[in-house]
Amino acid sequence: MAKARVLDKRRKSVKNIRKITRTMELIATARFKKAMDRATAATAYTARITQLVKDLATTGLEVSHPLLEGREQTKRSVLLVLTANRGLCGGYNSAALRLATKKRQELLELSESLQLYVSGKRGINGFRFRKIEINESFTHFDDQPRFDEVELLANRYMNAYVTGQIDRLDVVHTQFISTARQQAVAETLLPLDSLGGDDDGDSDDTARESMYEFLPSAESILQEVVPTSFKVKLFKCFLDAAVSEQISRMVAMKSAT
Repeated sequence: MAKARVLDKRRKSVKNIRKITRTMELIATARFKKAMDRATAATAYTARITQLVKDLATTGLEVSHPLLEGREQTKRSVLLVLTANRGLCGGYNSAALRLATKKRQELLELSESLQLYVSGKRGINGFRFRKIEINESFTHFDDQPRFDEVELLANRYMNAYVTGQIDRLDVVHTQFISTARQQAVAETLLPLDSLGGDDDGDSDDTARESMYEFLPSAESILQEVVPTSFKVKLFKCFLDAAVSEQISRMVAMKSAT
């Protein structure tokens, strides 16, 4: 008789847990749809502004910008790692931390000094558990990062790069590829390499398609476009991380249910 009561209590407990995980799945689904819309819009904008910078390069003018100039020696590097504030999202945080740890070691061998910036409580706790010193941490970037918040961070990095305080900026985040695939990646955002683009053998066609009339000049437009391109790329990293977090949590809670 006692065993039957224990089984009944266990059955009710499992049902209650199922209700919780199902609710969390529905919440993650709603947040994923909102994050997906923002990420999709940002993808189109990022691609277009990157193409505009490439078009400037095909004008045949000698255009330059401090953010595009690489360093002969990389003495001071910065690594920014984007993780979540909450768990229960499968291997989302662990994958980013594994890649970040590997990337950190590579940059330590390449540079004389390295500054580590971490966004998300899970990443902060992960590095502290590994006894790795964090220079600065952020917890206010959630599943709906705002452009003005990311812009403040972007301006700091740009000013530091232009004034020679840093020589390189790498960002580790989870890239959203599709609803079935998200992948932890490491991207070098500074120096920007948008002017070069990918050599796909169609440079002549690109040049023909890039016949613009620049007013007042291509150089003046470049001064506006290049910083904006960097800000948008950094913002896109935060958006990709947000949408990947929600879909990982949605899948994890569905499996738990």
